[in-house]
Amino acid sequence: MEPKNLSNKEALQEVYQILCEKGYNPIGQIVGYLLSEDPTYITNCSNARTLVRHIDRDELMGELVRCYLELD
Repeated sequence: MEPKNLSNKEALQEVYQILCEKGYNPIGQIVGYLLSEDPTYITNCSNARTLVRHIDRDELMGELVRCYLELD
């Protein structure tokens, strides 16, 4: 599926899976990318870097805070 057709969640799940398959620490790599916006935290393998660039970081960070605080 084209990156632009994926939701943030779908893209993030795909990137997570690719990082796992490559033997990386996916949480650490994704957090590093989200904090720095440095795409080198994400492998280029299987288009993961392209996928992660299509994620709306502000929207994702807001959703993470809402989930962490258990807000609706």
